Amino acid sequence: MSQTVRTSPEGSDRALSEAYDTALLDLDGVVYAGGNAIAYAVDSLGTARAGGMRLAYVTNNALRTPDTVAAHLTELGIPTEESDVITSAQAVARLISEQVPAGARVLVIGGDGLRVALRERGLEPVESAEDDPVAVVQGYGGPDLPWGRFAEACYAIARGVPWFASNTDLTIPSARGIAPGNGAAVEVVRIATGAEPQVAGKPLPPMHRETILRTGAARPLVVGDRLDTDIEGAFNGAVDSLLVLTGVADGAQLLAAPPEHRPTYVDADLRGLLTGQPEVVEAADGFRCGGWTATAGSERLELEGEGEAMDGLRALCAAAWTAAGDGACELDGGKALARLGL
Repeated sequence: MSQTVRTSPEGSDRALSEAYDTALLDLDGVVYAGGNAIAYAVDSLGTARAGGMRLAYVTNNALRTPDTVAAHLTELGIPTEESDVITSAQAVARLISEQVPAGARVLVIGGDGLRVALRERGLEPVESAEDDPVAVVQGYGGPDLPWGRFAEACYAIARGVPWFASNTDLTIPSARGIAPGNGAAVEVVRIATGAEPQVAGKPLPPMHRETILRTGAARPLVVGDRLDTDIEGAFNGAVDSLLVLTGVADGAQLLAAPPEHRPTYVDADLRGLLTGQPEVVEAADGFRCGGWTATAGSERLELEGEGEAMDGLRALCAAAWTAAGDGACELDGGKALARLGL
């Protein structure tokens, strides 16, 4: 798919919650971390919903079922229905159902989210390679998933059974920091078998298709904390995106982002849904946003001025992305980011 290379975050003279009909929100690192609500998330989402924006929660985490996720969000103070939650387990279950007979057995390496999604598509989850599965599906099973489950997947794959993965996120945010995600577990099976899975989750098209099918969004805004899943998924789906800096991605990664990882908008947290976005203006002396001016030197990114940190970051993005073109910016942005406390 050919797309124009983004060289700057965009501005918006309307609150994003008014400019878009549906927010497709990632969960881990955006709404909560380690089960606890991220600062400003509850109030911001409540205000966006009250203003008419539909909220849908789109997660690559295949462990929990949609009703469990909805109940958790409701407990946090974000009233949510089961139908508001879309998971990579649902996306991979649909992908499998399109390739195997109705009622077929599928070996599950993961949690209840996968089992419920498979049953929803008329498939039978099984636990052993000896149960004659016609497919293997692997999703995040949490920190207590037994090592032997990976061996079970390997036995079936070695017999020629096709292998599917809900997602390949290498990490997942937790209350104690960044932990191994399903992608790390997928690598274990890949190394042992030499096989390659079919993957459904963000940033790949099956997840975006599942999201649009379930929400009916006409003008969606993807909201996420990861460049390689949330933002790239929006890029692949040709929809706009908002990156919030409450999870995995940081300022340095954002400045070095290649075109497919460059969000439409950047903000500190979900309060960004409730405001417009300042425009970055290219001027003779550099890229201006708020009280900041950013330029790309021969070795580093330079930042002058003062004001809101996010405005400085937006100006730096414009300088970095313009200098990089269709590549990744290699200029040192450390000093400029330090001025912003980022």
